Amino acid sequence: MPDSPGPAPVRAGGGTRRPVRIRRVVTTRAGGRSGGPFTSFNLSLGVGDDPAAVAGNRARVVRELGLSGLAFLRQVHGRDVAVLREAPRARSGTGGVAPDVADVDAVVTDVPLLGVAVLAADCVPVLLGDPVAGVVGAAHAGRVGAAAGVLDAVVAEMTALGAEPGRLEALLGPAVCGRCYEVPPAMRAEVDAALPGSASTTRTGTAGLDLRAGLTRRLAALGVSRVGTDPRCTIEDPDLFSHRRDGRCGRQAAVTWLDPR
Repeated sequence: MPDSPGPAPVRAGGGTRRPVRIRRVVTTRAGGRSGGPFTSFNLSLGVGDDPAAVAGNRARVVRELGLSGLAFLRQVHGRDVAVLREAPRARSGTGGVAPDVADVDAVVTDVPLLGVAVLAADCVPVLLGDPVAGVVGAAHAGRVGAAAGVLDAVVAEMTALGAEPGRLEALLGPAVCGRCYEVPPAMRAEVDAALPGSASTTRTGTAGLDLRAGLTRRLAALGVSRVGTDPRCTIEDPDLFSHRRDGRCGRQAAVTWLDPR
């Protein structure tokens, strides 16, 4: 994914404050050490892959992006948010892999060069940043978490660190599209009631969900108008992991960080 362009410097408190550049990357399944159903750039520790292969894949992300650290989450399809002020540290005997931040589906930081990441293989990864406040966030927005308000929660935590919704830039990453995401009609109605705009019809004419459409509408309601969407569908694109397509598989990552350079 191309990096987002930074806005022009703004004047605050009588001086000129130069925004920090916000960087974003979405990985694919190519170029890693994993084998079998995780071939080859799986970044999840929670799918049964060899931890050493995952460690090598994660180390490559840190090295190639020039990060000081990289935080992943143990996602639970909820709306809780972690606020990080330093990179998670690896414990002895873990092969250099830092533990995932436990039981949260979003993360926020204002630490430069600390990458924050969410994992997905059909759910929507959402990356947000305020270049003026110097705050970034990442959210894992699956059907349950999206309907429960994970975006509201992450925007609130970013605001607590000085971000303003009107300055936020958001990217919705690759996910299962509304033409492929078939659900029972009652589920579509339930999710659309909680996340308006998410109801869709699949290419076969059955009830479906377009979570990215609903999330875009929710971001607008929260005051976030600068929203970009990666149009790729995880089911349709063989370069991406898809749990609904393949069952047992790896996870790609959406990563964002503050680059002061």
